Amino acid sequence: MRLNKEIFNQIASKKGQIAILIDPDKFDFSQKDNFLQKLKIAQVDYLFVGGSTVEKFDLEKVVGFLKENTQLPIVLFPGDVYQYDENADAILYLSLLSGRNSDYLIGQHVRTAKNIADSNLEIIPTAYLLIDGGNHSAVAYISQTTPIPQNQISLIENTVIAGILQGKSLIYLDAGSGAKIPVSLDIISKCSAFNVPLIVGGGIRSIEEIESAQKAGANVIVIGNHIEDNVDFLLDIGNLRAENRDC
Repeated sequence: MRLNKEIFNQIASKKGQIAILIDPDKFDFSQKDNFLQKLKIAQVDYLFVGGSTVEKFDLEKVVGFLKENTQLPIVLFPGDVYQYDENADAILYLSLLSGRNSDYLIGQHVRTAKNIADSNLEIIPTAYLLIDGGNHSAVAYISQTTPIPQNQISLIENTVIAGILQGKSLIYLDAGSGAKIPVSLDIISKCSAFNVPLIVGGGIRSIEEIESAQKAGANVIVIGNHIEDNVDFLLDIGNLRAENRDC
């Protein structure tokens, strides 16, 4: 377990950073060179790795490949806490606070706590909230929990506050894989006001949505499915980053 907080401090340092979420179940190694070329142009800040149903072997294969071929921080975003690999740089130690399934609140954590504590990973305690994205996501199915409706803003805020009071270092608002509707800007704005670093993902498919989430106060915006469907979107992200540098 890393005693420093290098990656956490990077996340907390500014708004509008970008992470690419890679699901090892869906990563196409036949297109790896094309992906790496466009990833370099994108100039993103992090690579998140994980998924709802990922075998440890596949996770380790993808993490090893990324470690060999990029200098970006590799952050595990586990669908369950068996999805860990010491070759990554950090793990978002997720507690699914939006649901009431005790296994995803604490149960799985207890089963693997010693292994993760003995690893070289930077461990970042994260309050994870599943927000309704207009579809039945894999996360909701696997965890057997119901997302919080987007119009229940007080409930979302109170859940975030509860996570902060429990000592969570990060807040992660996720509309889920393949969401039809991303987390609303109103929700992002209200949750960013708590002065705890905020990560937002799910359903973000355009540069305009990235920019809006940045302005609403998200520290990190996560893009996943849209890159799987359209790897050239990395080039659009690169153009955005270039424009921001020129400003």
